[in-house]
Amino acid sequence: MWLVTESGLEQWLAAQPPPVSKWLSGTGFRGERHRVAVLPGSDGAVAGAVLGMGKLATLDELSLWHTAGLSDKIPGADYELRATPSLSAAAMFQAALGFGYGHYRFDRYRRAPAATRAPRLVLARGMDPDELDRTLQALALARDLVNTPASDLGPAELAEAANKLAQQHDAVLEVTTGDELLRRNYPAIHAVGRASAQAPRLIDLRWGNATHPRVTLVGKGVCFDSGGLDLKNSQSMLLMKKDMGGAACALALASLVMGAKLPVRLRVLIPAVENSVSGNAYRPGDVLSTRKGLSVEVGNTDAEGRLVLCDALAEADSEQPQLLVDLATLTGAARIALGPELPALFGNDDALVAAALAAGRQQHDPMWHMPLWAPYDDDLGSKVADLNNVSPTSFAGALIAALFLRRFVGERTPWLHVDLFAWNSKERFGRPVGAEAQCVRGLYALIRQRFAA
Repeated sequence: MWLVTESGLEQWLAAQPPPVSKWLSGTGFRGERHRVAVLPGSDGAVAGAVLGMGKLATLDELSLWHTAGLSDKIPGADYELRATPSLSAAAMFQAALGFGYGHYRFDRYRRAPAATRAPRLVLARGMDPDELDRTLQALALARDLVNTPASDLGPAELAEAANKLAQQHDAVLEVTTGDELLRRNYPAIHAVGRASAQAPRLIDLRWGNATHPRVTLVGKGVCFDSGGLDLKNSQSMLLMKKDMGGAACALALASLVMGAKLPVRLRVLIPAVENSVSGNAYRPGDVLSTRKGLSVEVGNTDAEGRLVLCDALAEADSEQPQLLVDLATLTGAARIALGPELPALFGNDDALVAAALAAGRQQHDPMWHMPLWAPYDDDLGSKVADLNNVSPTSFAGALIAALFLRRFVGERTPWLHVDLFAWNSKERFGRPVGAEAQCVRGLYALIRQRFAA
């Protein structure tokens, strides 16, 4: 499998046998990005293939997204990646990761197709197959969880997924369920989830040596969001099975950290609820208690994610971890500002934010820095409580949500908040419409750099 850029095509063709040059010229192949040409051998069998890399200045700039759709475009056989000049180890890993990523299928609800031979990649010498496998398994875990409809993935099933991961890595899991949340002082989580037929719960996973630096992940686990009494319309509700995308990505990130046995004391907190409508649903105008002791007036029941996260963040902050990251499909405003492919990143430490952005760029897993603009903090004011869960205006919704969460994190705790979409809304090369594991690889690289370098 040759990887060829547009600018390098002529030089590459000059080194090939004449039949190859004639074949590619006849098919109009120009090295365009994602263009695949299958090469026939003299006996009529498949001899190889060429993948266009587009306008890359150098092949070492390639990402997994250059090769992610390759397995759908080539016949079943064993392939070895080739490039001139040879790929760096980092680029080779990205190419192999993309090849594997494109094999993902969510076929739980489909009839099994007839068995066919799938293309396979022969890994280059020196590549770490375990790291590649861990990464692919973690990303598939997140995508499976997000793709699964709420009928089969409620708070109980999300807790079971965390339990399986804990057992796999000898972690300790504790789940606080139903009214026990009130007894243990997680009132906001309980309030949001109490209207569902499935009881709300807080999933709490711990792993690693207690003497190592503390890294805590918080993932929004709203398994379905009807909007509550501030009911969403039918179109807005269609994708709400993915409202636990932050929890899915947090579990995937935890899987990578534990699988690599990084020297950290890892904790994962997931408030798992379904925001439903029933006679005991929380209401607009209600005043909720929170774990931190702040009272919150409910301006909108459809802004439930920040309510469940605030209790989890207060608990996470109580241990003063060396890094606290929350991941959440939190606001439509972030999507309006940045679109579905670019998660919004907030943080209370500029150096930490810069390091996270750099790690994301390095792993082709981008985020975009958004400000915690202090003057907007006044928009969370309430006449009857310490704060409201929404602003009276429609402006700066992603910033308002981040400022709300900041109220529950101490100034001395290095904190990142990621507002992500966790979904591909359009078909792309190797990325079908459906779940996307965003920020997992970039944040994993950040944790490695800070605590395992």
